[in-house]
Amino acid sequence: MPELPEVECLRRTLEPVLVAARIESVSVRRRSFVEAAGFATRPDKQAARGAPLLGATIERLERHGKELAIVEASSGRSLRVRLGMTGGMRIEPAIRRPPPLPHEHVRWTLESPLGSFLLRHVDPRRFGDLVVYPDHETLRTDRMRRLGPDGLAHSAHDLAERLRPRLAGTSRSVKVALLDQSVVAGLGNIYADESLFSAGVSPHREACSLDRDEVFRLAEAIGAVLSAAVRRGGSTLRDYRDAQGRAGSAQESHQAYGRAGLPCFRCGNPLSGANLGGRSTAFCRHCQH
Repeated sequence: MPELPEVECLRRTLEPVLVAARIESVSVRRRSFVEAAGFATRPDKQAARGAPLLGATIERLERHGKELAIVEASSGRSLRVRLGMTGGMRIEPAIRRPPPLPHEHVRWTLESPLGSFLLRHVDPRRFGDLVVYPDHETLRTDRMRRLGPDGLAHSAHDLAERLRPRLAGTSRSVKVALLDQSVVAGLGNIYADESLFSAGVSPHREACSLDRDEVFRLAEAIGAVLSAAVRRGGSTLRDYRDAQGRAGSAQESHQAYGRAGLPCFRCGNPLSGANLGGRSTAFCRHCQH
């Protein structure tokens, strides 16, 4: 947590305020939380880390998998945001100067066509990070090197075609493979369980054992599960909120995740629980093969 749906909902709630906004000031409370990549000189790198995107007018927000990118209009200077387990961003009118939130690491003050706002980044467990890139192409190259296809950006057919060679090349369990962001970007423990249940595929299967039809069924399930979660504002199990502080409700429709021991919604038998790759996994022995 947060996974692709939560980051997409964050992007959608940030976008109306951030696009065309100018960043007037930046306060970095925890310098170790901000990195810089691809800068030619050490002073440029230090300046980028010390005040990420200061002076930028924001052109757009992008998401790939679980990663958000805030892109400057003129140079393409970009800030990659990874939320980790407990990270989040909050947007609020700058009608006052409130004290820092608990675990607030960076604060931006910005002038938007909608008014003056504060953008605050919080992360209690500090598993996420912020990385500044000098231009968007540097970010794009880094992303292509690390990440597989986005789980929501392709048709089921196209995603299946991208997934097939990645799954065929590993004997890991399909659950563990789906958690690898270089295989498919955006799935974590929640939506891997949900997608495998929807596709009727056992999480214990070796990824390379799936045939063409099963890969297509899995790709179709990934798209449907992620889309449904986005429509419901993501899953709020504990910490997640969108940029306006609203919780999601997708957890109310989970079919498998966190339901080990409870009746399967398809066959009525109790769901089983297992640990795969160090992650708790819930599945139905009768409906998933």
